[in-house]
Amino acid sequence: MPGRTRSLLALPKAHLHLHFTGSMRVDTVRDLADKHGLRLPHALTSQWPPRLSGHDERGWFRFQRLYDAARAVVRDEADMRRIVREAAQDDAAEGSRWLEIQVDPTSYAPFVGGLTPALEIVLDEARSVSAAGPTQVAVVVAASRMRHPLDARALARLAARHAGDSAGTVVGFGLSNDERRGWTGDFEPAFRIAAKAGLASVPHAGELLGADHVAVALDHLLPDRLGHGIRAVEDESVLARVVDEQVTLEVCPGSNVALGVYEHLGTVPLPRLLQVGARVALGADDPLLFGSRLADQYVSARLDHGLDDDALALLARGSIEGSVASPSTRRQLLAEVDAWLDSPEPPTDA
Repeated sequence: MPGRTRSLLALPKAHLHLHFTGSMRVDTVRDLADKHGLRLPHALTSQWPPRLSGHDERGWFRFQRLYDAARAVVRDEADMRRIVREAAQDDAAEGSRWLEIQVDPTSYAPFVGGLTPALEIVLDEARSVSAAGPTQVAVVVAASRMRHPLDARALARLAARHAGDSAGTVVGFGLSNDERRGWTGDFEPAFRIAAKAGLASVPHAGELLGADHVAVALDHLLPDRLGHGIRAVEDESVLARVVDEQVTLEVCPGSNVALGVYEHLGTVPLPRLLQVGARVALGADDPLLFGSRLADQYVSARLDHGLDDDALALLARGSIEGSVASPSTRRQLLAEVDAWLDSPEPPTDA
C-alpha cells in the first residue's frame, strides 16, 4: 500500500445505499425520543453502536427491534425533514455529491396524513437541501418483504407518480428487510410497475442469503443494482451473471461485519469483485446501528484491502455510474473524480 494517499473525504462519490431511518444520527434519535416522550432501548442511549449479529433469528430480531425503536421516534413532518437534511449534511462532509436515500413511507404515513404526503415531504425536503448543495438528494422507494406483495404494488404505483432522474424525485424502487422472509418472485409485479415508469430496480439480495438468492433476484426482479449482493462471489456462474448483466453491487462492509456475514473487514470479498470486473458502489446502509458511515467504507477499502488511489477512484466511479443521476450530472461527477486522481499526493496519509 502506498504511503502517500489522497484525502478520501475529498474524493467525489455517490451514495446509493442509505436507509432513511438508519441514516439518523444517534443524537437525533435521542432528541426526537425526548420530544415525543418515548423511551429508547439501552443500546441507543448509552451503548452505541449496538452489538449485532444476523447469524440467527435472535440476532436479526435484536437488529430489527432497535431499528423499529428508532423509526418509532419519527412522528411528524419536522422530524422527517430533519432526517433528510442531516443525511445530506453528513454525506456532504464525506465527499458524497449524489445521495439516493431509501425510504418506505408506510411507517410514517399515519402521522402525516397518508402514504402520499409522507413521500412528498421527503421529496420536498430533498429538493430543498439539493438547492442549497453541495449534495444532490434523490429518493428510492422501498417495499418491505415483511408485508404483502400487494402493498408493494401500491408503493410502486406511488413511486411511479414521482419518477425522475433529478434531485427531489423518485429514481428507483427497492425491496428491503430480512431476505429470508417471503418469496422474492411474489414481488415481481410491483417491480414491473416501477420499471414501466422508468425507475431503477434496486432490491436487496445476497447478504443474509447466498448466491442462490442473488440468482432469484436476477431472474425475477431484473435489477439494475443489488443492495449488497456481496455473496454472489460464492458461485462463479452467478458472479459471472452479475458482471455480464452489468448489475451494480451496493457493497456495505460495515453492515456485513456487524451482522456477522463476515468475521472482520479484511474478509469482505471486495477485491474479488473488483478482480472480475463487477461494478461496486460502497454504501453505509444504516450508520445509526452499524456505527460507520460512507467514508469509513472507503477507509476500509484502503486499509483492510490495500487498495491504492486508482482503485479507490474506480470505486467512486462505480458509485456514480451505478447511480440514477442524469447523464450530465454523472459526467460532471466523473470529471471531478478524475481531477481528484490528477491532484498532487499529500506528503503524509490523509
